[in-house]
This record gives sequence, structure tokens and C-alpha cells, in this order.
Amino acid sequence: MDFTNVLSLAGGLALFLFGMNLMGEALEKSAGNKLKGILETLTSSRLRGLLLGIGVTAVIQSSSATTVMVVGFVNSGIMALKQAISVIMGANIGTTVTAWILSLTGISGDNFFITMLKPTSFTPILAVIGVILYMFIKNERKKDIGLILLGFSVLMFGMDSMSAAVKPLAEIDAFRNIFLMFSNPILGVIVGALVTAIIQSSSASVGILQALSATGMVTVGSTIPIIMGQNIGTCVTALLSSVGANTNARRAAMVHLYFNIIGTFAILILFYALNAIFRFEFINTNANQLTIAVAHSTFNILCTSILLPFTGFLEKLAIKTVPDKQERDKNQLLDERLLATPTVAIERCKNVAKAMAQLSVESLKKSFGLLTAYDEKILDEIHDEESRVDKYEDAIGTYLVRLTGKNVNAKDGNEVTELLHLIGDFERLSDHAVNIAKSAREKYEKKIVFSEQGEQELKTMVSAVSEILDKSLKCFERNDTQIAAEIEPLEQVIDGMRTELKKRHVARLQQGQCTIEVGFVFSDIITYLERIADHCSNIGGCVIEIENDELMMHDYTKRIKDSVFNNKFDEYQKKYAL
Repeated sequence: MDFTNVLSLAGGLALFLFGMNLMGEALEKSAGNKLKGILETLTSSRLRGLLLGIGVTAVIQSSSATTVMVVGFVNSGIMALKQAISVIMGANIGTTVTAWILSLTGISGDNFFITMLKPTSFTPILAVIGVILYMFIKNERKKDIGLILLGFSVLMFGMDSMSAAVKPLAEIDAFRNIFLMFSNPILGVIVGALVTAIIQSSSASVGILQALSATGMVTVGSTIPIIMGQNIGTCVTALLSSVGANTNARRAAMVHLYFNIIGTFAILILFYALNAIFRFEFINTNANQLTIAVAHSTFNILCTSILLPFTGFLEKLAIKTVPDKQERDKNQLLDERLLATPTVAIERCKNVAKAMAQLSVESLKKSFGLLTAYDEKILDEIHDEESRVDKYEDAIGTYLVRLTGKNVNAKDGNEVTELLHLIGDFERLSDHAVNIAKSAREKYEKKIVFSEQGEQELKTMVSAVSEILDKSLKCFERNDTQIAAEIEPLEQVIDGMRTELKKRHVARLQQGQCTIEVGFVFSDIITYLERIADHCSNIGGCVIEIENDELMMHDYTKRIKDSVFNNKFDEYQKKYAL
């Protein structure tokens, strides 16, 4: 093996790692938000959590990314530690998909269809498509697809380069001796763990092992302990991500470590005990990409099958290792110790809910701006803010529900009920911010232009909705029933505006001044605006009921329709006349 081969090996390894990282990040960006939503809501049973872990990791091609995501959910209170364990186990199985994809490099044959299955045949095609999508298409989603294809192409090219570069090692006796050393199970586990810990990817380290198998010097017996060690090494990423996180998040990272350590040594002892009895012939045969993929999958499936019934034991072990801290967790939004004093706990909930409300309103204001000046960065910010609002709602809602189990008086009980309604409305406001932002993106990407009259009408309605949002936020922050009473007449004006705008839009459509495609976007936007006003009306009603210590949702509107209501209604009609 000469200096040129060394350079080829280094370059191939660099391309392989870069391609894997590029593809993983693009996949996570493309599907991340949906996958997070699935993980947050569908982990009610062990089996479901396991399947989700498998599916999510197979899609984003990284067990480390899935585990880090799960640690984040546990840290924010979205996912319980018990739910996280089965997802982490599933991630270990899902990550084996990468090894199967890489094993395609070992396909050989003269048949056209078999030839086309080889990465050297289809990778250049994918690379060309990826470059076209990334460089010449403006649509962000298609650009992400282009990056996925490019990452995959670079990964496979790097794998091919590594395999070609290491083939001369077959002639070196020292290389054979190194792999004979790895036949020692303990040494193999240590080497696999260290290499994976350094590059922080079990998929990448398995890929490197598959490339080395091209020399024909790697035996099945030497690969098995290395593969087992790789699962331990990949825990480093989750452990690092848990630094500074709350107690349960650190426990989730420890569960990942314990699961892999216990599973590795359990399977290792079982395998070598059976080998001592039956003398497996296959361990002395040469390994290739396919046998490594099979060994990787078999180990992870067996490990999960053995330990899945013992998730409770893993949870207890993690709790014992990372005990509850006496001091308050810095990342905890709501202190559980306050539950002993419900009035104080409710006040704390109000303060956190105010931060949630401010975020929702700010997000909506940003989405309004996108209607006239679209910016992809602002869209991403709105998505992130919507995710943060969801976390707020989950944390506050869970806390309030727990509070109802305490000895609360009637007044506090009513306030808890109203707060649950309020956080629901503020969460829906952030959802509508995303909806409007998506309509703005559709308007931008399809180059949709509203008529001059339509633009002016929309601007008037946005102004009215902006005012009702400001009033809703102020009345909630200040517990001001006077401002709250001004919301309902404005909401009724906005309802009338939506009806009128729809009539005018239909008229423009009939006169040929507007297309159906433009109309769909316009109609969606004014519908979202009207629904925002409805939620603001709910907020105003809740504030009035909290201050009056009554639970009569929506009935308050009947009581305030007096001269004050009528005067305000007339004032808003004049102010926002179309």
C-alpha cells in the first residue's frame, strides 16, 4: 500500500463522513418538524414507541439525532422518561438501515438490472439530479431533496474510494494480525466504542468497517465485537447533549448508555457461550458488506427484544444513577414544589402563560409581514416559535391538571379552568401564524398577485386583527376587564368583514378580474384572520370571567351588548370601513 493509496483512503473517509453528515442534516431538516410532532404525540405504548424510534431513525439516518431529539423532549417536559426508553431502543434498530444501503456496493453481476443496483451505476444520476435541484430550483423543499441526493452520492463515492484504497492491505501480514487481535471480544468492543465515540456516528463506523472488509482480511469473528462496541460509542452524542439539561433528560441519556452496555455484554456472553458449545464455523469466514449489515441488524434486534420487557428496570437504574436534585432545575419552567400552595402555583402559571401569549402574538405579527415581504428566514422563525408555544402549552397544561388534584378552593378551581382555555387559545393563535406564513409562501412561490382592491381590503382586515390581538394581549397581561369588553364588538366587525370580502371576491371572480388559484389563497387568509379574531374573543371572555369569578364561557357577550358595546361596534365599523 503506497502513499497514493493512503491519500485515497483519507480522501474517501473524508467524503464518506461529509456525505453522511450532509444527508442526515438535510433529511432531518426536511422531515424534522413532522417527525417531532409524531414523536411528541404517539409514544403511549412500548411497542408504538419502539416502532416510532425505528421509523424516525430510518428516515433521518441517525440514531444519535433521534436520541438527542428525545433527550430534548424529556428536558422540556413534552415526553416522559418512560416513553423515551422504547423510542431510544427503536433508534438502535433504525440505524441499521444505513449498513444495508452501504452493502449495495458489494453487488456484482453482468445483468443490466443488477448493474443498475450498484451505487457506482445510479449514484452519478442521483448526483446530477441533486445538483440541478439544489442550484437551479428556488423551492426550499426541493433544495432540501437536492441536498439529500448530493449527500447520498458523496457518501457512496467516499465508500467506493475507501474500499478501493484499502484493497492493497490484503497483501500486508501486519494488517491481518491487527484483525486477529480484534477477535478478542473485549478488545474488539473497546476499539468499536472508541472509534464511534470519536466520529459520533455508529452508522459511519459500520460503514468504515464495511469498507475495510473489501480487503478480504476481515473475519466475521472480528467484526462481531467491534459492531457491539460501536453501539456503546454512539452514546457519547446523547450524553453530551444532556449536559446542562434537567434531571430527566440526563436520565434519558443514561438509559441509552445502560441499554447498549447491558445489551452488548449480554449478547456477547450468550454468543461466545454458544460458540464454545457448538463451534460456529462462520466466525472464521471472511466478512463482506452484506454479512456486516446482517450482523449489525441481528445484534440490535436481539438486544432490543431481550431488554424491551425490562424498560422499568432501566428507568429505575437511571433514576438511581441520576437522583433528584434538591435545588431547582434551571430549565424547569414550573416548580413542582409550588403545587403545595395552589394560589402561588396559579400565579406562576399566569406568568409563564404571559410569556407564551407574547410569543404567539409576535409570531402572528411576523406572519402578517410575510404577506407583503416574504422572507424564508422569518418563516423558519415562525415554525420555531410555534414549536416553543406548543411546549409552553404542554408544560402549563400538565402543571394545571396536576394542580386540580390538590386541595384547591372554588375560586382557584375556576381560575385553573379558565387558564386551560386561555393557553389553548394562545396555542391556536400560533398555529394560525404558521397557516398564514404558509399561505404567504404559496403566494410568493406561485407569484400570485392580488388585485389592487383585494390588497387594500386585506390590509384593512389585517389592521383590524392586529388591533384585536393587541387588546387581547393587554387585557390578559393586565387583567383589564375594560379592554376585554372592547374585544367582542371588534370581533363582530371582523366577522362582517370576512363575509363582505368573500362577496367581493366572488364578484371579481365572475367579472374575470381574479383567478380561482388566487381566490383560494385569498379566501384561506381571510378565513385564518377571522378565526384569529374568534380566539381573541375567547381570551377576552376568559379574562372577564376570571375577574368576575364566573364560569360562563361565551355568555358574557349577551351581558355586554349594551350601549357601550353598540358604541364600540359603530366606532370600529367606521375605523375599518372597506
